[in-house]
Amino acid sequence: MVWEERWHPLRREWVIVSSHRNDRPWLGETVGEGNEPTPAYVPDCYLCPRNARISGARNPDYTSVYVFDNDHPCVGPKSPELPAPAPAFYQSRRADGMARVVCYTPRHDLTLAELSHGEIVRLLETFRDQYLELGARPEVRHVLSFENKGEVVGVSNPHPHAQIYATNFVFRAIEVEAQAAADHIAEHGRALFRDVIAAEEEDGRRLIVQHGDALSFVPYFARYPYETYIAPRESHQSLAGMSGGELADLAEVLRRTLVRMDNLWRMSFPYVMMLHQAPTDGAAYPGFHFYIQIQPPLRKPGLLKYLGGPELGGGNFLNDTAPEEKAAELRAVSETHYRAR
Repeated sequence: MVWEERWHPLRREWVIVSSHRNDRPWLGETVGEGNEPTPAYVPDCYLCPRNARISGARNPDYTSVYVFDNDHPCVGPKSPELPAPAPAFYQSRRADGMARVVCYTPRHDLTLAELSHGEIVRLLETFRDQYLELGARPEVRHVLSFENKGEVVGVSNPHPHAQIYATNFVFRAIEVEAQAAADHIAEHGRALFRDVIAAEEEDGRRLIVQHGDALSFVPYFARYPYETYIAPRESHQSLAGMSGGELADLAEVLRRTLVRMDNLWRMSFPYVMMLHQAPTDGAAYPGFHFYIQIQPPLRKPGLLKYLGGPELGGGNFLNDTAPEEKAAELRAVSETHYRAR
């Protein structure tokens, strides 16, 4: 078994190697994509209340958001010491940090799009609290919260949940964004993401939902057909800087945006959702603007946006659709979820 971090000298980024995770349990198909209704409680689901997990721990009879340490962490305080130095000029180190699971609800048959506004507010508050708690640990430089939803993105359990990786390095995408934000504010005196929001509102064609102090849009530079950003209008480096009112507006925009995605094809829309929050290493990050990124992999029902040579090999994306058209499709559908009773 190999559990460590290895430095990629060509890309200048850390790769987590955690071969023990290959044996983590796999429960099955995604909620809402079949014809059979999914029960609210599944006896063999290791995320449902009262059920035992593979580690032997038993979930409490939770009634709201439930957070626990991942039984199959990619980083953690129990990561082993390296058995030997890396060969040649390579670099490796312990995979220090924390990995946690965030169950949205005790209901197995729901998705984030189907939760109430209040439940989503509570979830965002949980992400905020976890960011503050884990970010305060001395070995943690970055807290990444994300959800993998749908079988096509490799989710191992359809029970609505997210994961948190608190790592001893800053993930590359955040590192690049932080530098871009710092460069922009140094040159122009304005936050880069605020300029993005201003440009999207002035154009208007790619906006999806606007509510109070938050909005969602398919960005002008979208890499995926239905890639969507959900953001507060004001610049905050993380959820921790937002007021209660801003958090409530963000939750409403997130809910309405995800409902529109599900309603587009009357299916549970798969996606990868990531919270872009500033690193927690104590450095200054001028101009950094928190936002939520939704990356759905589908171009059409049953048709994936496959990553090929330009994306995987070259590192630059090709988008075969127009962001303006995809945003218009999402605006045209109802905001009442198609499965709502």
